[in-house]
Amino acid sequence: MLLPFLLFFLLCNSLAPVNSLNAEGLALLSLKQSLQDPEASLSNWNYSDDNPCSWNGITCKDLRVVSVSVPKRKLYGFLPSALGTLSQLRHVNFRNNKLSGRLPAELFGALGLQSLVLYGNSLSGSIPNEIGKLRYLQTLDLSQNLFNGPLPAAITQCKRLRTLVLRQNNFTGSLSDKFGSNLLSLEKLDLSYNNFSGSIPSDMGNLSSLQGTVDLSHNHFNGSIPASLGNLPEKVYIDLTYNNLSGPIPQNGALMNRGPTAFIGNPGLCGPPLKDPCSSEVSGASSPTSLPYLPDNSAPRGTDNGSGKDGRTNGLSKSAVIAIVVGDVIGICVLGLLFSYCYSRICASNQEKDENGYGFGKERKGRKECLCFRKDESETLSENVEQHDLVPLDPQVAFDLDELLKASAFVLGKSGIGIVYKVVLEDGLTLAVRRLGEGGSQRFKEFQTEVEAIGKLRHPNIVTLRAYYWSVDEKLLIYDYIANGSLATAIHGKPGLVSFTPISWSVRLRIMKGIAKGLVYLHEFSPKKYVHGDVKPSNILLGHNMEPHISDFGLGRLANIAGGSPTLQSNRVAAEQPPERQKNLSTEGASNLLGNGYQAPEALKVLKPSQKWDVYSYGVILLEMITGKLPIIQVGNSEMDLVQWIQLCIEEKKPLSDVLDPYLAEDADREEEIIAVLKIAIACVHNSPEKRPTMRHVYDALDRSSISSD
Repeated sequence: MLLPFLLFFLLCNSLAPVNSLNAEGLALLSLKQSLQDPEASLSNWNYSDDNPCSWNGITCKDLRVVSVSVPKRKLYGFLPSALGTLSQLRHVNFRNNKLSGRLPAELFGALGLQSLVLYGNSLSGSIPNEIGKLRYLQTLDLSQNLFNGPLPAAITQCKRLRTLVLRQNNFTGSLSDKFGSNLLSLEKLDLSYNNFSGSIPSDMGNLSSLQGTVDLSHNHFNGSIPASLGNLPEKVYIDLTYNNLSGPIPQNGALMNRGPTAFIGNPGLCGPPLKDPCSSEVSGASSPTSLPYLPDNSAPRGTDNGSGKDGRTNGLSKSAVIAIVVGDVIGICVLGLLFSYCYSRICASNQEKDENGYGFGKERKGRKECLCFRKDESETLSENVEQHDLVPLDPQVAFDLDELLKASAFVLGKSGIGIVYKVVLEDGLTLAVRRLGEGGSQRFKEFQTEVEAIGKLRHPNIVTLRAYYWSVDEKLLIYDYIANGSLATAIHGKPGLVSFTPISWSVRLRIMKGIAKGLVYLHEFSPKKYVHGDVKPSNILLGHNMEPHISDFGLGRLANIAGGSPTLQSNRVAAEQPPERQKNLSTEGASNLLGNGYQAPEALKVLKPSQKWDVYSYGVILLEMITGKLPIIQVGNSEMDLVQWIQLCIEEKKPLSDVLDPYLAEDADREEEIIAVLKIAIACVHNSPEKRPTMRHVYDALDRSSISSD
């Protein structure tokens, strides 16, 4: 009797790890069992874990699976129905694998699904009607598979759908009549290289959110081109090549001024921009109605050179010809005088203003640009911003706009110059993306020149701008992601968090020297000897080894060009707020709102920043790192800035211990170094700009004081 009991006990213990894994983990293990994994990408998917949140490709929120993403891993097999049991599932991505079989209808039981990306596999069969249940679906990319059958009409119930890409499949049948009426959020549409047939829905012209190329090419669409397609945004390129379309090409809106390449491969199409005239045009060429209008619609009579017997004239009289010639000469002279006046007055004025930095005349490669007869900015923009694509500023940029938009994004912070996101691409690359906002003055060329100049800056203590994106409604700046947050948080902690690990004096010294190095590079070695203009701890980011990276350089100007609010302007507005609105500020709030704490005194009088502004701001940062205090200090019932407070302490001859950050008490034996840095800081915040040192002198002074950055 003991032996069976012992076997039962051992069997229970061997099954214990299975029982410890939650239901979502079991569902994912059924996926693993249905796949062959030659690269062992799913090797850490194990029964022994309590939950799957640490597994490769799995993202959880509150211990619930929200994303399954295993792209480009050569996975074989099929998708099991168990995936649909993940009730909080939001994103599924198996792109560029070797999956086969059909899409299980049960997958669409995950009603919160927002993106389904399966392109580059060998999946087949039709799309289940259950897809209509996915009311939150935004991205559906099934391109480069073997799907067939009609596109279910139920897909029009996915009214939040923004991206629909079905390229290179075997879909057949016609599109739903409600395609353009229901899918009003669509921004990207690619149905190319399929076997779709029937007419193009007339309501497709309602898709006013579409961008880029609407690709319906290489199908079997027939009938005429709906004139309503002209209602699409004018910057949208409509590719209708290689279908069975017929009839005249409508000449309105987005269909106008397109080259023939958008329509070739449709033998039945006629009219401009094709060379094939429509039949009515051919017959009309010889009909009486094609003649110039005459009162009696008859051919002109009279054959002599002057006047005929009937009194009609076949040509202009000599006096009329002379009058026309004289008028032309006078008109040319007037235009010449007008141009000369414009050049001498307006262009000369612009050249003079350029020297002061605020005119419209621009120097472009040694040639002055006179904008007396300037094109409208919207027209200039349309010439330059057609592709709406990501522009890399570094040859090592290997991601594209699609990868960026499909990536996971988390808000890092908000300010008057837009929102900053932490973006994690599918391959694990992490970026910081600043969204400058929508609308604004559309000065694309100016923005392009400025952003590409910033993109050329390369220094280990300056955040690198890797790429940018511009469209009329969206401007993005893509930077390296810096892992350890801002210097403001490192000095003061994060609002609301009790735990706080202060940084030691030696680390602070390394940070001080790194910031100085970055500013010396900007001031002396950058192509235009730049000024940052907004140096403060929230703009100093810290890397893995606490090395400093100066961020947001040039951001105020870029935001101004793009229509945002420049940093300095927002700081001045904040400085004018009543004291009661400036009390009890968080660390980041004080750093961002009370920007005047870091700005030089002359900033309120002089509009154009100078390098001495940066020196003053750097001095305030040194004081902040020594004292651990915010730039605005509450003293009794009043407030004073940090510079005034430190000067008061010096006048009252207070000991260093009264000034020093309490967290630096353990570093009291390094008093000599601390006093040396304090002297440098006081020199930097001198009230007179002329008496402040340059950043080169500041950096040299740190070295002469035997301050180590190790």
